[in-house]
Amino acid sequence: MITVNRLPRRLVDAVNSRVLALRDHPRLGPWARRRFTTVTYTGRRSGRTFSLPVGYHRDGDAVTITVMLPDAKKWWRNFLGEGGPITLDLDGGRDGHAVARRTARGQVEVAVRLEG
Repeated sequence: MITVNRLPRRLVDAVNSRVLALRDHPRLGPWARRRFTTVTYTGRRSGRTFSLPVGYHRDGDAVTITVMLPDAKKWWRNFLGEGGPITLDLDGGRDGHAVARRTARGQVEVAVRLEG
């Protein structure tokens, strides 16, 4: 079994800032916005608000976020069990309810049902 260590914070921040910049690019922005969004949520234990870019797939009011390297990340654990509220930077900002689950193959998917 391969163990994934935590990635250095500076590397993660650099990648996230590049993804966000790509979304604002005049030519590549429309392409990037169809594949990447920013999620904002409040941590269950800390009560702090977090925002981060993620890849997603949308089908109407259903959004699926496949978490890459889930064992090296913790954010998705806020949505285990009953799930919780989340905001996605889609259509000017959409609120929803997210529930995380591990698939049979060990991947993690966060299913978001958009409101309104």
